[in-house]
Amino acid sequence: MSDQSIPERINIILQEIRPFLLEDGGDVEFVNYEVDTNVAEIRLLGACKTCPMQLMTLRGGIERFILAGIPEIKRVESVR
Repeated sequence: MSDQSIPERINIILQEIRPFLLEDGGDVEFVNYEVDTNVAEIRLLGACKTCPMQLMTLRGGIERFILAGIPEIKRVESVR
């Protein structure tokens, strides 16, 4: 078990992912972690917000890394 909170751990993972998103003019930010449902909420920014591949970026990229690094999280959702 990590000494860091789940939101801190999410932000660490997002920092690792961020350079790849920035290369394409996008970005991501952590919004909230719902303890009751184990759902992390993130917001896609920049080019990621309007990209037709945003669902693939969310599920195949961001969610995959977060779930691998933080097994307590069950799902990652994008909010506006």
